[in-house]
Amino acid sequence: MKDNSESVDKQAWERISASLRQQLEGYVKPLLVALDAQIDSRLVRTVVLVIGAIIKLRHPGNGLVLSELGGYLLGPEQAPAGTKRISNLLRSKKWHFGMIERFFWQEGDRRVAALHSSGEEALVVWDESVLEKPESRKLEGLCAVRSSKAKRLTHVKPGYYNPPRRPLFVPGMNWVGLLVMGMTGAPTVAAMRWWTTRGKLASDRRTEETKLLRSAFKRWGDQVLHIFDRGFAGAPWLKLLLGYRLRFVMRWQLNYQLLDAQGQKRKPWEICRGKRSLGAHLLWDAKRRCHRAIGIYFTPVTHPDFPKTQLWLVVSRQGAGRKPWYLLTNQPVDSVAQAILLICAYARRWQIEMAWRYVKSDLAFQSPRLWSWDNRLKLLLLASLAYAFLLSLLAPLLDGLRTLLLRHWCHRTGERRRDASTPLYRLRSALARLWAAFPASPPHPYLPQNSG
Repeated sequence: MKDNSESVDKQAWERISASLRQQLEGYVKPLLVALDAQIDSRLVRTVVLVIGAIIKLRHPGNGLVLSELGGYLLGPEQAPAGTKRISNLLRSKKWHFGMIERFFWQEGDRRVAALHSSGEEALVVWDESVLEKPESRKLEGLCAVRSSKAKRLTHVKPGYYNPPRRPLFVPGMNWVGLLVMGMTGAPTVAAMRWWTTRGKLASDRRTEETKLLRSAFKRWGDQVLHIFDRGFAGAPWLKLLLGYRLRFVMRWQLNYQLLDAQGQKRKPWEICRGKRSLGAHLLWDAKRRCHRAIGIYFTPVTHPDFPKTQLWLVVSRQGAGRKPWYLLTNQPVDSVAQAILLICAYARRWQIEMAWRYVKSDLAFQSPRLWSWDNRLKLLLLASLAYAFLLSLLAPLLDGLRTLLLRHWCHRTGERRRDASTPLYRLRSALARLWAAFPASPPHPYLPQNSG
């Protein structure tokens, strides 16, 4: 009876493993259909195999190195052949990385439509980051970027002396991303874009972000609420948002002036100084995993460059020892309840910070060693597809399957680990171990076998 039980369990896990592979193929099928019209069907199948290999190879330093991925594509004994297949896919001139970008926009469309059909507010969260390549100098498209890792490592720690110093700049690429999400649940990747300030591919921050804003406006108009951090604050970006008549919530810089109700130029903290909070609310702190009581204040304001456009300043007072949030919005705020909704919407911005941390650490986005700009972007966007697929496994309908995977293939005893709302690290680890224990069966009919 023991042997029979083990046999049944093994067969069940084989079916689950095959089902998850089919789910991956189904998730990227719209992209595969578009690619099939452009490139050889053998390369189309390699796309799915590469995404699976990226999920299985968990190494923060070599996660996207082609020679490492090749061993996970076809097995260690056929690593050179696997590396060649990936190289052939990336070097093919018959397809462009823009095809994957269009796939992500379509996924964003689906998420926005799903949120509206369920009566939820659709949020589009924007943020910037950098992809650092401190050991590289010859790769195409590298430019000077401010190192966020150096800033984190040299941050003053209590009890340790660290004299002030200038920011450190290293070779790298600039990066901007858009995530679509509701007030709850996992986000959906809508755009990932990299750009450089040097060489023949040179561009600038405002140009790239304007392109994304124009695309978002054409697709969603005012159906979504755009969320911005302080890096976007200022008259130039505000002019674009008001010109497109987009709905937005933006964290305003502490020293950027606004016009108060009396028409006087004042900084946001001066406008609110001495004013009592109009209400209070318990806000969930996703970073510290606890509820915090916040004070809420709001008042109508205008911008000196756009005095005829009515705006509102919403202040979230975080408590003793923490800086308040000064949020500028064009959404009418007539009650504390409306202010709370906007503050909660801005609090969801933490999801994109978690996305940066995950793709850099667990998916090794800073490890590619490809000289060509186009080939590097193709690999990074394929890795973004792996991230988007993992996010799709966080859907509520898959709660039972996800619990089963985590319990049997990546068990943790810590309560904090078990109660995580988005256990991406454990989920990827469990999926990698499952696929390693139960390798792929013959390919799906619409993914023909590659002859090498």
